[in-house]
Order: sequence, then C-alpha cells, then structure tokens
Amino acid sequence: MSEDAIHSTTVTIRIHRFTPKSGPEHARRHSSSPFGGKARGGSPFGPSPSRRRIRGRHFTQDYTIETHAGQTVLDCLLAIKRDLDPTLAFRYSCGHGICGSDAVSINGTPTLLCTAKVEEYAKPKSNQNMAKATAGDGFRRTGDVEQTTGKPVIDLNTKKASENGNQPKDANQRPSGSNNPDTLGNSTENHDNTSGLAVIEIAPLPGFPVLRDLIVDIDQMMNQIKKLEPYLKADGKLATTEDGKIDMFEYLQNPEELKRYELLSNCISCGVCEGSCPVYAGGEAFIGPAALIAASRFISDSRDEATNQRLDDIATADGIAACQSVRACSRECPRGIDVGEEMWQLTERVKSRQGR
Repeated sequence: MSEDAIHSTTVTIRIHRFTPKSGPEHARRHSSSPFGGKARGGSPFGPSPSRRRIRGRHFTQDYTIETHAGQTVLDCLLAIKRDLDPTLAFRYSCGHGICGSDAVSINGTPTLLCTAKVEEYAKPKSNQNMAKATAGDGFRRTGDVEQTTGKPVIDLNTKKASENGNQPKDANQRPSGSNNPDTLGNSTENHDNTSGLAVIEIAPLPGFPVLRDLIVDIDQMMNQIKKLEPYLKADGKLATTEDGKIDMFEYLQNPEELKRYELLSNCISCGVCEGSCPVYAGGEAFIGPAALIAASRFISDSRDEATNQRLDDIATADGIAACQSVRACSRECPRGIDVGEEMWQLTERVKSRQGR
C-alpha cells in the first residue's frame, strides 16, 4: 500500500443535490434533447412517450471530510450519509463494480462511485487545470493552459483578489441553495469556504431525469433494452445424431465465435456510456448505446437465428443511424467494452445489408 493510501487527507465533496417539490406532482416536458419531439417513423420502439422531469429545488452542497487516497468516492458518500447528512440520497448495491447501480458524474466524467478512487479525482486546485489539459479527452477550456508551452496561465486579477484576502470569483461556480446549519455545520451556502482543499464534484448521471439528489430515473434505458429482446432466439428444433438421439453439442461454438460476443455479455447496463453520449437524451432522439450493445451481443452470437430482424430493428432514424461516432461512450466503460467500436461495427453491418 502506498503512503498516500496510509495517510489521511482532507477533501471537499461538492454534491449537486435535488429535492423534489412536495404536494401534487408538477411536471414539465423533459427537454434535454432538441430532437425529442420528432416522429419516429417505423421505429420498433413505438411513439415517443412524453418524458417528464420532476419539479423541485436544485442546489449544490459541500462536505469536508477526512479520507484516504485509496478509498472510493462511494466510501466518502457513505461516511457523509452516516455522520453528516442522512438526507443525502444516492443509489448503490454491490459496491464492487458489478451491479452498475451507482453511476454518477464525477468531476464531469460519468463513472461508478464504487470504482472511482479518491486519489484519482481529488486533485489540488492548482493542478486541476493541468490535469484537464493532459487528460487526452480531446477537450480543453480556453485559458486553462498556455497554447504553446503548456504552462498554467495565471489570472492576475484572480491572484490579486486572493492576495488581498477576497474570495476570487469562479466563473464556473454553480449556484448553491440554502443549507441547514444545525445539521450540516461544514457545508457551504453561497461560497466555498474550503477553496484551498482538493474538491471532488459529484452530479447526477447526465441524460436522465433526476428523481432526488444523485438518483436518476433509468426506466427509459431499461425499456429500450427490453424492447430489443435481449435473449437468445433459436429455431426451436432439436438436432439429433444419426441414431436418433438428441445432439448434446447442438450449440457448440469455436473460440472465435465465442469471442465475438463474450465481452459484450459483460455489460451491466449502468448507463455510463449513455451519460457520456452527447446525442443521447433519455432515449428521445437516440435509443442509446446501452440498448445497441444489448442488440449487438446477440447479433454477434452465432447461435442466434434472428440476426436479420435485429438489424432491421436498429436500422431506424433513432437507432444506429442517430449515432454520430463521437466515441465518448468508450472512455469510461467499467467493463472494458469499446462501445464506440461496437457502434461503428453495427453501422457498417446495417449499411452493408441495406446496400444489397
């Protein structure tokens, strides 16, 4: 174990919270996607249901805790819920990256709480800009680093305000709501009192309606997966040997055939790929990579007899045709699936079949 994992460290956990409005439900059209109202035209998923987002109060809340570099972000949230704020709501189950129920956005990156280590995400503020510039994700905010030398760019106005003892303004600071000081003595209201500490910012998984705090509604994703019928479809005929006995090796596969779908069967439907996808928005404009991975798993299975039907089901305007090949879905898959490559392979198979 490294020394960083042995010695404790103080971090600020900044959580984007949501409290639904009490009383009769006040809902409005879920408008994350500008394409949500378009007709589906031949989609196997039927008419687009009216997506609803619960009205309520959004605010950010900071918690300062002692932790270890080797602990997970889930450990931090459990400590907060146990010792500081029992009202904090988040979802988890196995805690080992198997169930996929604890997907959130950490520092802007969709991932699982139980696999995200504090040492990976709790970066000192002085190093956060450099980390963003060298992350290799293809995106960098203007002004983070000097374009030619790669050195940090110092904002003299911010530095001067800091030297004078004033709180510098953060252009990206989210508005915070009022907190209960009797319950949460170390949370912040409209400013950050712990600006010198490393900050881990946690928000709900993007692309999904928020139910409460970090809990999102994944029903739409699960319904999309279910409608693509993710189960083996054989012809129902039992193979027999020459002497009339049932052939026990009817579905025997060679290693190459097994390899084509084996990794895809490890998908845990966590929604991380959909939270990373800039096109997906609750399944309104795009059925999403999670459903397409489920379809690809059986399209790639040599034992399945419904390949043509499955390709027809995804060859729609809101199916594989809506994928823009951004490949952001591949970056954080907890099961190691190259989701973007699978989307590309499906696109090529659909195009090849339509070109016959």
